[in-house]
Amino acid sequence: MAYKASHRMARINPRKVRLLADLIRGKRVDDALAILKFQPHRGARMLEKVLTSALGNAEDQRAPNMAGLVVTDARVDGGPSFKRVRPRARGMAHVLRKRFSHIRIEIE
Repeated sequence: MAYKASHRMARINPRKVRLLADLIRGKRVDDALAILKFQPHRGARMLEKVLTSALGNAEDQRAPNMAGLVVTDARVDGGPSFKRVRPRARGMAHVLRKRFSHIRIEIE
């Protein structure tokens, strides 16, 4: 049975978190937590919280084999984005996109 957790509207660019999600996909949960613990990135803290939430969901639903759980799906999708305008030279303007992401983790 699959146990899921998600963090929607995470205020970080999805591109930055996808690199970390690729590191833990297919690993056992305790190994994935150890990998994320020693990553210096801010996205690693977010992934770590979602992974511990999925582990807590498995514990609440009385998973039969807690030690053998594996991260089957770690997905980071893009969410909405704030749009801000930055003035540039000669009266022009550039649009800055402050991106959000949706982080989903599934363990089995």
